[in-house]
Amino acid sequence: MAHDHHHEDTDLDWAELAPLLEAQAELYTPLYERAMAWLAKDVTEPGLIVDAGSGPGVVSCLFAETFPGARVVAADGSEPLLERARARAARQGVADRFSTLAGELPGVLDELDYPADVLWASRSLHHLGDQRAALAAFATKLAPGGTLALMEGGLPPRFLPRDIGIGRPGLQARIDAVEEEWFARMRAELPGAVAETEDWPALLAAAGLKPAGTRSFLLDLPAPASDRARAYVAASLTRTREALGDALDPDDRATLDRLLDPNDPAGVHRRPDVFVLVAHTVHTAVRAA
Repeated sequence: MAHDHHHEDTDLDWAELAPLLEAQAELYTPLYERAMAWLAKDVTEPGLIVDAGSGPGVVSCLFAETFPGARVVAADGSEPLLERARARAARQGVADRFSTLAGELPGVLDELDYPADVLWASRSLHHLGDQRAALAAFATKLAPGGTLALMEGGLPPRFLPRDIGIGRPGLQARIDAVEEEWFARMRAELPGAVAETEDWPALLAAAGLKPAGTRSFLLDLPAPASDRARAYVAASLTRTREALGDALDPDDRATLDRLLDPNDPAGVHRRPDVFVLVAHTVHTAVRAA
C-alpha cells in the first residue's frame, strides 16, 4: 500500500507491526541503497545522521554501513522497535557509533547532542499531525549545509497481475482505495492535525530550506518471487485481510482468503506470478551554510 501501514482502526500498534516492518525494510534494502547512493553524491563525510522515525533500525544500520565515518542516531516513539534497532546495530558491528532516542517526534530531537548533517525521515512525517510545523522543527536540527531527506509519496506496491484468474480483476486497486480512506481518517484523527497539500518541495522551502532534488527509486523483484519475497507478500496481504477486510466487499474478502490459503494452488504461497514492484520518492533540501 502507498502508506505501508494499516489497521482496523487508526491507532497503530508498532510493536505488533515490528516483524512486518522489519521484513519489509530488509526486502526493500536495494531501494534504500540506491537512495543512499544518490544522497552520497551531495553529502560527503557526514558526522551525524539522524533517522527520524527509524522503526526497527534497518535503514539506520544501512546508513551506518554506507557512511562509515558517521555517527547514527535512530529516533522513534516505540521503545520495542528501538530495541530491535540496537540489536541489529550490534549484530552488524556498528554499535560503537549507533545510538537511539525514544520519544515522540519532533520533540525528541531536542535531545540531540549536536546538529545533524543528514536528517532522514522515511514515511514518518505523515504520522505527525502538523507536518509543516514538524518540518520546521526538523530544519532547526540540521547543521549549516545539512540535508533533510524526506521519503514520502511514490506508488502503491503491486504483488499480482490485474487479473489473477480468481475473483474480479483489479483486486489491489480496490484495496488501494480502501487504504486511502483509512489514511485520510488516520491523518484527521492525529493530535493537532492540519490538512496540507502534499507539495513536499514547497513545504521544505516553507521550513526555510532550499529544495535540492526529488527522485523516485524502484524495487523490482519479478516473478517468480523468491521465498523471502513470497513470504513478505503473504504477510502483507494477511495484514490487509485482518485490518481492512471488513471494508472490502465479500467477493474481495473471499479472494484474499484464497490467496492466503497455503494449500490453494491459486494462493500466493504457490502461484508462479507473484512479484514485488514498488516506487518510493525522496525529496531533499539543504539548510543554508
